[in-house]
Amino acid sequence: MGRVRAVTSRQIGVSAQAVFEALADYAQVRPKILPAQYSGYAVREGGVGAGTVASWRLAATQRRSRDVLARVSQPAALTLVEVDENSSLRVTWTVSGQGNVALVTAEAVWSGARGIGGFFERRFAPKGMNQIHDRVLAGLAEYVGG
Repeated sequence: MGRVRAVTSRQIGVSAQAVFEALADYAQVRPKILPAQYSGYAVREGGVGAGTVASWRLAATQRRSRDVLARVSQPAALTLVEVDENSSLRVTWTVSGQGNVALVTAEAVWSGARGIGGFFERRFAPKGMNQIHDRVLAGLAEYVGG
């Protein structure tokens, strides 16, 4: 299996700490910033930052969706990692910045299929994942007023 990686970023005109606090709030903020590709969103444990467990259905395309059960950790300041217990999907959210400008980066990594299917997945899936994460970041920017 080949590793598939999708990375996208967005600048938000608010402090990095304020952006991170909103991003880490899986109970109140996340449901408000998620695009239509997410459905059935629920917090199962925790709700803020590390230790949170949340579930949702992610529709990558009209015909392809997956059930995600994400366990959240915080390996470093201003960094959240969501590890899907149902697949190899791992999403790392990193916030950095100075003053009132934050840069938020979403990096998704997973094990792709083999063969010709894997070739197409590695070629096209990152663009689709980035579009989804771009919408999450747009929702986050709108929520925090940036």
